[in-house]
Order: sequence, then C-alpha cells, then structure tokens
Amino acid sequence: MLDADFFRRWMTAAAASVDREAQRLTDLDSPIGDADHGSNLQRGFTAVVAALEKEAPPTPGGVLTLAGHQLISTVGGASGPLYGTLLRRAGKALGDAAEVDTGQLAEALRAGVDGVMTLGGAAPGDKTMIDALLPAVDALGDGFAAARAAAEEGAVATIPLQARKGRASYLGARSIGHQDPGATSSALLIAALEDAAEDGR
Repeated sequence: MLDADFFRRWMTAAAASVDREAQRLTDLDSPIGDADHGSNLQRGFTAVVAALEKEAPPTPGGVLTLAGHQLISTVGGASGPLYGTLLRRAGKALGDAAEVDTGQLAEALRAGVDGVMTLGGAAPGDKTMIDALLPAVDALGDGFAAARAAAEEGAVATIPLQARKGRASYLGARSIGHQDPGATSSALLIAALEDAAEDGR
C-alpha cells in the first residue's frame, strides 16, 4: 500500500530528476518551443518540495493536490496548468484515503490525464505529454518499472510525429525529428515513482 510518505518521496524524486535533467529539457524545447521547459519545471518542483516540507498533508490525495496547486502558481507557460491539473485531478480522485494501492493510483492518474487532455485539447499522437502519460497509466497495473518503460518509450516515439498541439504545432512539418519536451518531462515524473518505491525499501 502507498501512504502519504510514499507520495512525498515521489514528488521529491521527481524534483531531483527535473533538477538533473533541466538543461536537457530546455535543449529539447529550444528548437520547437520557448527554450524554458527545464527552468520552468525546475522552479515549480523546487516550490513543491519546499511546500511539502512546510506542510505535510496526511493523505496521498492531499500531497498531490498541494503539489498541483504549487505547480499552477509557480510554473510559467502551459506546463504549470497542465502538470497542476494532472496532479490536482489525481489528488481529488484519491480523496481522503490514508493509503491507496497501485490500481487506485492508476485510476487517479487516468482521471488526471483526462483533465490534461480536456484542458490542452490533445489526443494520443499529437506529440505532447499525453504520448508518455497514457501508455504509463495503461502499464501501471504491471508495476512501476513497466510504467517507467512505457513512458520512456512513449516519449521517444514522439520524435517522428508532427506536433498538432501546443507551441510546437506552429512549426508544422519542422516539428518532425524532435523529441517532445513535455513527453520527456512526463517520463521523468513517472520514472520517479519507481525511485520513490526503492527509496522506501
């Protein structure tokens, strides 16, 4: 079972990963976006960790809701609202349960992904974070390692796609051949689930 401590470890692991990969995320964003994806997310997840250290919500849902609020209020561009919606919707879906299982987490994340799709208007194959998140949620029933692999494969699979949503869509065919930065950062978030599980052993 996964408790609030696990979810705090997840957010901390995600922040550390974004910190490590911030330059790569910005480099990926440079040719097809505003070249600020890494720095924006770095600022957001640093704020999430600070907020969780100050206030430790006692439930998994509380942790995700607080994290989502922080991302919306501190991350510029589209990333803040999209990631914030993902985590807030997932947190709301988990409710007030003190512990949840992997199946409940998968359902909650699916609710979060649905929120992101509604907000951004993106579908699978549009070369967005959805291309990493949906396969990860589908694979989560087989464990965190499977979800991580599915997210990473989904991110790499955006390279040959033409962007149909977001800033990259303005480039048309010139967006082909670039890995989507949002899908890449989403894969980092999913990978952090496995890191959090290992840290708790």
